[in-house]
Amino acid sequence: MRGAERVFLCWKRSLAFLSVAFFLGIDLPGYGAAVPRDSYVAGGISDARVLIPFLADDTASSSICELIFNGLTKVDKDLRVTGDLARSWKISEDGRLITFYLRDNVRWHDGKAFTAEDVKFTYEQILDPSNGSPYIGSYSMIREVRVLDEHTVSFEYEEPYAPALLKLGMGILPQHILRGAEDIRSSDFATRPVGTGPYRFGRWKNGEYIVLEANRDYFEGVPGIKRYVYRIIPDQAVAFLELVSGGVDSVALSPYQYRYRSRTKDFVEKIEKYKYPSHSYVYIGYNLKDPLFSDKRVRRALSYAVDTRKIIDSVLLGLGSPSTGPFLKGSPFYDESVEGYPYDPGRAEALLKEAGWEDTDGDGILDRDGVPLSFTVATNQGSRVREDTATIVQSQWAEIGVDAKIRVVAWSAFLDQFVNKKNFQAVILGWTTPIDPDIYSVWHSDSSREGGLNFVSYSNGRVDALIEEGRREFDTRKRREIYHELHGLISRDAPYTFLFVPYSTPAVNRRFKGIEPSPAGIGYNFIEWYVPEEEVKYKF
Repeated sequence: MRGAERVFLCWKRSLAFLSVAFFLGIDLPGYGAAVPRDSYVAGGISDARVLIPFLADDTASSSICELIFNGLTKVDKDLRVTGDLARSWKISEDGRLITFYLRDNVRWHDGKAFTAEDVKFTYEQILDPSNGSPYIGSYSMIREVRVLDEHTVSFEYEEPYAPALLKLGMGILPQHILRGAEDIRSSDFATRPVGTGPYRFGRWKNGEYIVLEANRDYFEGVPGIKRYVYRIIPDQAVAFLELVSGGVDSVALSPYQYRYRSRTKDFVEKIEKYKYPSHSYVYIGYNLKDPLFSDKRVRRALSYAVDTRKIIDSVLLGLGSPSTGPFLKGSPFYDESVEGYPYDPGRAEALLKEAGWEDTDGDGILDRDGVPLSFTVATNQGSRVREDTATIVQSQWAEIGVDAKIRVVAWSAFLDQFVNKKNFQAVILGWTTPIDPDIYSVWHSDSSREGGLNFVSYSNGRVDALIEEGRREFDTRKRREIYHELHGLISRDAPYTFLFVPYSTPAVNRRFKGIEPSPAGIGYNFIEWYVPEEEVKYKF
């Protein structure tokens, strides 16, 4: 199908969606003309997978869960831990016992009262291996969760756990609905959740949209926006057209769209764009169970052969910075002294030769024992940045005799059939970088089990020991030393080729007010966004 035809068909689907949206507007219960008002329609490249916080391991699912559920804690605009479902807390002198004092004015979306029993139930589910939470490693040091009274709950840890307050921001589930469920992941709740958050679940049409409704009983106040609609638009070009035409109110701009497509009068009048370093990084991950990548000299050579600066300049159009490790860039735990792998194809060739790879038959591709250095790099559909990055990397590797093929796969299939099953050779993906430097879930060898996030199967005993030590250490200076050593070790082992930290470049329709960019981005105060009465678009 030609590009123009694809855009036209997507445009027809958009018109169909507007009709559906109108139907939804008159079908779902309304709240009258008072605040909250209007709808916010966000465009995203992939559908959600499961709406249970401790099972949500993709961006779409996590972002929807954040609107439906609350944790005990959260971070404010300056990335400081503050209370959410918890009013306050007390930490024992030895750091092993945290007692939370819960809000007493919180109700589930079905009207039932939230209590400490819900907290205990949720963490029992997270720690139950049969539920397969990819985050179980972040809670494995919890010895016991005790309900002290209806609104007081304590967490006893095996040993002091520095990231505890941040990790306990995981969304809490309702015991009265899920008690006795045989399989939470496949339950109706996973696609029709009930939370305590600012938005209630409305409906979900797979592959098309998810609708949420403002929670008029929310304990922090009624959200300013009445309805949140998440639309799945896999094509970034189509998403941009939808933004300018008003089919959606917000999308993440590609670098090209940010630099060049957003200069038109129509765009400037209707849309506000933002730019700030994201809490994420993009990388090439190697399956260390594949014989081609078992030798770190090969992985290091592949890293030296990638010109990251060229990718940042040509793919990101300068909207990013190089990354050399898994920690939040700019934080005390990211070691700026780690050089990583500056572009050096000569050094790459020497390492490959040392590892036994030479072009013995003159076909331009390195080989060893009759096996060519040839493999497939997979990435997800819908990200022009990752696809273009793959093309440049393929070309740069070809210059040193490495034959890389590119495979682009729809997001859900990519995760289910390739990543989660470790059915890949190399992938181009990205991780959100947590505020706390604890990297157990992605880098500890225990997380390489089935369903874990260490799907490249990285294992290093010293790294495991440092990760465990870092979780126990509360002193910031000592933690800094631990994570700087970790940064260097992981870089030298090269299980990833760390590429770049991209800028976040969201664009939002100007009718939405109350947006205040901060270190946490622009979405941290979404419930405070509003639309003045005279600018309301969707009236229902």
